[in-house]
Amino acid sequence: MQVYSIDGIVPVVDPTAFVHPTAVLIGDVIIGPRCYIGPNACLRGDFGRLVIKEGANVQDTCVMHGFPGTETVVDVDGHIGHGAVLHGCYIGKNALVGMNAVVMDNARIGEASIVAACAFVKADFDCPPRSLLAGTPAKIIRELSDKEIEWKGKGTAEYQNLSIRSLQTMQKVAPLTEVEPDRKRIDIPDVKPLYAVKQQD
Repeated sequence: MQVYSIDGIVPVVDPTAFVHPTAVLIGDVIIGPRCYIGPNACLRGDFGRLVIKEGANVQDTCVMHGFPGTETVVDVDGHIGHGAVLHGCYIGKNALVGMNAVVMDNARIGEASIVAACAFVKADFDCPPRSLLAGTPAKIIRELSDKEIEWKGKGTAEYQNLSIRSLQTMQKVAPLTEVEPDRKRIDIPDVKPLYAVKQQD
């Protein structure tokens, strides 16, 4: 990981968290236990504080930042999808922010809610628990079902497992020059996209 202090403030990373070597942490960043911070994520605590609580994940190319005096928080088991931007907001416990979504200043995403991919959540938006948000600007579409919340929890658990797998087995290597015979696959059978889970009903 690329870790920088600023104004004498040093990022904090729990030893059970995995932070990819290409991720950038600057200043007032606090990463809790069992978190996953993905490749090329940029967590800039050079103005406000950034807090990633236990079991949360912030995936590849995500950006977190905030105005001076603010806290940008991903609460316990929060799940931040590829390329999302969080700026001075609060992401509730067990909530999911989809790929390339943007959540703006002082917005609050309620517990066990889902922000759809590419949504834009405007400043000061207050999202109640168990909500599905989508659109630009984002609006509450409906309440989430128990099955959808269960699906989200399983996905987050796999990112918690990925932290362990990465800490134990990830290493920088030279690429092979050809595909080996009987090349094995990474096998995680229980993880499916939500649309596929719904098709099983």
